[in-house]
Amino acid sequence: MSTTIICASLNCNKPASKLKCPTCVKKDLPPSFFCSQKCFKANWKFHKILHTAKPKQRLECDECFAGYYFTGDLRPGLVTERRSIPDNILKPEYHENGIPSGESKRAALKNKIYSPEEIEKARTVCRLAREVLDMAGEAVEVGVTTDYIDELVHQACIDRNSYPSPLNYREFPKSCCTSINEVICHGIPDTRKLEDGDIVNIDITLFHDGFHGDLNATYFVGNVDEDSKHLVKTTRECLDLAIEAVKPGTLYRDIGNIISKHATQNNLSVVKSYCGHGIGELFHCAPSVPHYSRNKAIGVMKAGQIFTIEPMINMGGWRDKLWPDDWTAVTADGKRSAQFEETLLVTETGVEVLTGKITDNNSNN
Repeated sequence: MSTTIICASLNCNKPASKLKCPTCVKKDLPPSFFCSQKCFKANWKFHKILHTAKPKQRLECDECFAGYYFTGDLRPGLVTERRSIPDNILKPEYHENGIPSGESKRAALKNKIYSPEEIEKARTVCRLAREVLDMAGEAVEVGVTTDYIDELVHQACIDRNSYPSPLNYREFPKSCCTSINEVICHGIPDTRKLEDGDIVNIDITLFHDGFHGDLNATYFVGNVDEDSKHLVKTTRECLDLAIEAVKPGTLYRDIGNIISKHATQNNLSVVKSYCGHGIGELFHCAPSVPHYSRNKAIGVMKAGQIFTIEPMINMGGWRDKLWPDDWTAVTADGKRSAQFEETLLVTETGVEVLTGKITDNNSNN
């Protein structure tokens, strides 16, 4: 039985010609075929990453899903083995044992005011994290696996002399989180192919020069229905409205009121189980920033504080459930969820979006 080889470009489904990637041949990697020289060149910035990435080995699907009642239509694929990090990359404390011990110390409970030198480090890692997220977002296409996106992200972090913060954080097995459709957050990249009509959130955090930078965004896959478009648009608006309120003197608990008001006005709900957080030398620390109204968050914003806001907004109810993998949080009713996140610095007069689009003016004074 003969089979048609499809062009290896992410943006092409045409039959491939005899044109092979010469670097793959030279490195004795599995051959990659392309339909034309033009297509090969257009895909080069993604394809070249695979020349330095560790070959994948598929692992068997976890038996913990046997008999599990899924709330929605999504089903997990296979999770490939953990990818390695070169010795020269600076690593966080948990990279070997999975335990972020610093987060349990008393210092992690205080809303730290960062020095100018520390803020500059935060700016650098947040800019790098933005670069990686934008690259990952460009790879979102029908037929692409989230494991492939994770592979791109992993190598892109290494190329920036950075460690992908999720990797082995509390034993998370991958270098980014990919949350599809009813998955609220912490989805594990696997071999399931993205399908036409999906929405997928990609959550990126880098560790560079001793600091973490964290952000995420939700992307459309192919032709998405109007309700999903409304969900994603409203979720981004919720974040933007919250960011506008960040300045010295704002109560952290007020952020949830802003987000909940806009979500409710658009017939959507706000997840209560997960919140924004302080970030810096530690991946997660004070302050906690709940996204729902009438919360009891402690503290007032002060110049020099750094934290994330990352609302998770649902089409249906706000309640969530956890898959048996102990990471993947899904909506209890199986309806879709979206999320956006930025890392923010409180300035003397307002806010600086440290992970903002690089071409934007990131200050809101």
